[in-house]
Amino acid sequence: MRILLFNLTTDIDDPILGFTTYWITALAKRLDFIHVITMRAGRIVVPNNVEVCSVGKERGFGEPRRVFEFYRHLIRILHGNCIDACFSHMIPIFSILASPLLRAKNIPLVTWYAHPSLTVVLKIAHCVSQYMLSSVETAYPYKRNKLVTIGQGINTDVFCPSDISPDKPQIILCVGRLSQVKGHPTLLEAAAILRQRRREPFRVVLIGGAAMPADEDYIRSLHERVWALNLQDIVHFEAPVANAELPFWYRKCTLHVNLTPTGFGDKVAWEAMSCGKPCLAANAGFADTFGMYKDLLFFQHGDAEDLATKLEGQLWLSHHERVQLGSYLRSRVLQKHALENLADNLVTLFHQVREGHAPRP
Repeated sequence: MRILLFNLTTDIDDPILGFTTYWITALAKRLDFIHVITMRAGRIVVPNNVEVCSVGKERGFGEPRRVFEFYRHLIRILHGNCIDACFSHMIPIFSILASPLLRAKNIPLVTWYAHPSLTVVLKIAHCVSQYMLSSVETAYPYKRNKLVTIGQGINTDVFCPSDISPDKPQIILCVGRLSQVKGHPTLLEAAAILRQRRREPFRVVLIGGAAMPADEDYIRSLHERVWALNLQDIVHFEAPVANAELPFWYRKCTLHVNLTPTGFGDKVAWEAMSCGKPCLAANAGFADTFGMYKDLLFFQHGDAEDLATKLEGQLWLSHHERVQLGSYLRSRVLQKHALENLADNLVTLFHQVREGHAPRP
């Protein structure tokens, strides 16, 4: 089976989208060939049965030139190869641009989208796709008539526990881009509350950077808030790191915090849990993974007092209790969000849509 894959960024070193290289590699083990058209390319590390073509955003090409490059690559691929299905990952505009040619060639199109932003582009991509895929139902903001939830695809071999003890003092870790929608002030306020309640020292480490120029003002406001709360000896900012380097930080921390509201599909939370670390979250999309520990791990979105209380409870756990909790969460990730399961499910879906059978939601 030969697949055409549209990808937003293909770069193993990308802090946010580096994981897509793991996805491509896992799919390549199960398919004859994958033709990738990506918006931006960086360091490419893929198997021999994968071809990666970029439309040139990394080279500074403007939108008209990128559209030209997209169709140049697409026409060449469709003309010289028998493509069985097209998988568009987090780039609905490519789904729209390709749909007339794909339909003419009778190539089924499935589009992945996991983000709360509902745009006209997404609505059109929904219309032209046979199915829409997402990690969990809450991460898809539009109609459910075409939706298939398929898990997040965490590389559980890379994101795995270790025998190394967490750092002292205890680290509360938060990974992800520093953007207003991520809700970091809640964590800073909670840290201030927690410091008043707790004698034992702790640290808060935020790993991430600006995704766009507008985020720079937000980051400055976070630093100002740290000083206003007198948390400069507790809160530490770290630059974004490659996806493959994140397990080092997850293993160092005592727990991870995800601050986004319901609607996001933040993979970092599942990565932390895959490393055997508790993750506090305000996002209902994690409820199924939290399982029987849901009450311990959920806090009310934007509620610093509630977050501080949940943080305090986690920091007071014994080593045995923390290991037991982490082991349970990892088992849930293995069951519901492991990369190998996602790759198997994707290939099964490709065969089903190619044969005209509807996948089971």
